[in-house]
Amino acid sequence: MKIPDQRGAAAFEFCIVAMAIFALIFAIFDLGRYAIAMQSLRALAGAGARAAMLDTCYSDAALKTATSVTCSGDYLPDATKRALAPFLYANSLTPTVTTVTGTSQVTVTASLQGFTMMFPTIWGSSFNNPSASTKIPLPN
Repeated sequence: MKIPDQRGAAAFEFCIVAMAIFALIFAIFDLGRYAIAMQSLRALAGAGARAAMLDTCYSDAALKTATSVTCSGDYLPDATKRALAPFLYANSLTPTVTTVTGTSQVTVTASLQGFTMMFPTIWGSSFNNPSASTKIPLPN
């Protein structure tokens, strides 16, 4: 009985296994990018909340008056944003920090429009354009 030719079988098996391994490696890399972006956005939201509190919301004038305080806008300069979260400025992206006053709290939201995952077929669009927010109570 003649033995079948086994040449190339190892290369074929490697290709099958390598595709799965590389897909797993790139998925981990993609989730790592998302985790870094979210952590950077949380840091920006926290810094924006601190700046809003120190500038307007909790200033001496605001605390002495019994009227409602309006905190709105972006209290972080661009240089501070770049120093806090340099990863967010990759690929010509620019994070935005917005401050909105509610009835009893101030909400500071940091978002990164244009951020997309590298494998949209795996994740869908649920991880695109991430944002993080911080809420601070208003002084009574």
